[in-house]
Amino acid sequence: MLQHWMDHYSEQWIADWCVENGWTDWFRQQSSYWAFPPHAVMPTPIPPQALRSIKAEKGLSPDEKMWSLVALGSLALGIGLSFTIQSPIPGIAAFSFGAIVMGHLDDED
Repeated sequence: MLQHWMDHYSEQWIADWCVENGWTDWFRQQSSYWAFPPHAVMPTPIPPQALRSIKAEKGLSPDEKMWSLVALGSLALGIGLSFTIQSPIPGIAAFSFGAIVMGHLDDED
């Protein structure tokens, strides 16, 4: 299953937040980010409100930008191919791919 094919956060964004807030040794486990809070001996998940704040400040991640452009390009290709071969199937397939990509842009896990 393609569970982690689109990262919603840049690793640099997470690293910068950890440095600014005194968290250390961050890592990603499955779909969440973990780090050691100041003066802690066990890692904890980076708070969701911090991740939402990072996302609001930074916008789309490089992965999200790339997948959005791929979806847009496939839509243009699908529409062009549909006109060329006079069949709606390439356009429908491209639209479906774009819908899947846009659905994965949703950050809620």
